[in-house]
Amino acid sequence: MKKVKLDTYEKDMLESFEHGNMKSVITSNDQLQKYRTAARDTFIKDRRVNIRLSTPDLMDIQEKAAEEGLPYQTLIASILHKYVSGKLVERPARRLTAQSTRTGLLRAEF
Repeated sequence: MKKVKLDTYEKDMLESFEHGNMKSVITSNDQLQKYRTAARDTFIKDRRVNIRLSTPDLMDIQEKAAEEGLPYQTLIASILHKYVSGKLVERPARRLTAQSTRTGLLRAEF
């Protein structure tokens, strides 16, 4: 399995978990079942979707996925899930002064 780089907060959380310093905030079996069902339903992938992407878009997605340490299909699924659940946050666009990021000619103006 690929080793994931953790930031300081994540390292502290992992250490606390491994030393048994964390306790559950779930107060009932009904609540526990509700969260288990939600988690299971979130990760069930029972549909296949085929889409066509431009080569430059796919290359950008693959590059971003590599930076994040994810398979590019997982990144696409995550983005779609965030969009449909209303959690995809739009940031102001930067003005671009060239056509493509892959040519090395791109300059962003802020």
